[in-house]
Amino acid sequence: MVPATFLLIGLALVGIAYSLWHARAFTRRFPNAGELIDIGGYRMNSVHLPAGEQADLLPVIFIHGASGNLLDQLHAFAPALDGRAEMLFVDRPGHGYSERGGAENDLPDGQATAIAKLMEKRGIRRAVIVGHSFGGAIAASFALHHPEKTAGLILLAPATHPWPGGIEWYYRLTALPLVGWLFAHTLVTPLGQRRIEGGTHSIFSPNPRPDDYIDKTGPHLVLRPATFRNNARDIANLHAYLTATAPRYREITTQTVIITGDSDGIVLADIHSRGLARDIPGAELLWIGNLGHKPDYVVTDVVVAALEKMAGQPTDLEQIKRRAEARLIMSSEAIGQV
Repeated sequence: MVPATFLLIGLALVGIAYSLWHARAFTRRFPNAGELIDIGGYRMNSVHLPAGEQADLLPVIFIHGASGNLLDQLHAFAPALDGRAEMLFVDRPGHGYSERGGAENDLPDGQATAIAKLMEKRGIRRAVIVGHSFGGAIAASFALHHPEKTAGLILLAPATHPWPGGIEWYYRLTALPLVGWLFAHTLVTPLGQRRIEGGTHSIFSPNPRPDDYIDKTGPHLVLRPATFRNNARDIANLHAYLTATAPRYREITTQTVIITGDSDGIVLADIHSRGLARDIPGAELLWIGNLGHKPDYVVTDVVVAALEKMAGQPTDLEQIKRRAEARLIMSSEAIGQV
């Protein structure tokens, strides 16, 4: 019995050492591209891109989804919007290089408030809030609790309503106090590294993932033990939060555009996106055929068009959506012929 106990302890120590070594390696591979700013007891990380002299769009705040960091949205939108708008790409609390802060940041309301404080520090009075996936829940919370700072709302494949079923077992396990800490510090890193390649392809499916996506967006950062535990708490708390919050979406009065795909295998678009279109007065739903979970990358032009419309420019979003659908159909047919 004693030798077996020592063996388990030894294996745990090896696992912890392995995970911490790789966490440092991930940090070296994907160094912080942003700036840490104290917002009242902890620091938030962001990349701030000023507007150019010929800017024609409103300021924009980009909120990434679960398991992500600011590099995801930065890589998608900075080239497409270069100079046209003031942009703020945010690491959510406890993700990327942002510090977690207090227990309030275990819920979207706390994270939305953190982003509002960061806006104030950056001198951004009002902005269009763009949220992808889990970031959609935070963007909706932002519009509810900080309407004076919300110039518009763009929700990309959002997770915003309670859904049937549960979450992956490893998120529930990791969210537990002691066992979760041990799991995150021993097994998450080696198991997670094996899933990065397939996992990133699956979030784009049925659309192709950009070849440089992993190198540019740093998905390995979520495999650092502390970050993975923050991510797990976010996900474990989401269903109950949305059950309580979704009935309040009717209070959102800002101009809202929802961009989603009929082939999203990550969130149930019929529940979340159609639910938002039903619940937010005047919300415009762009339902795009052959699109998966990454409208930010696959139909970036549709998102840019939504930003143009919110800036008061004459924009036919339905026509631009149809062009995007035609492009995706041609791409799908071309892949099928290979």
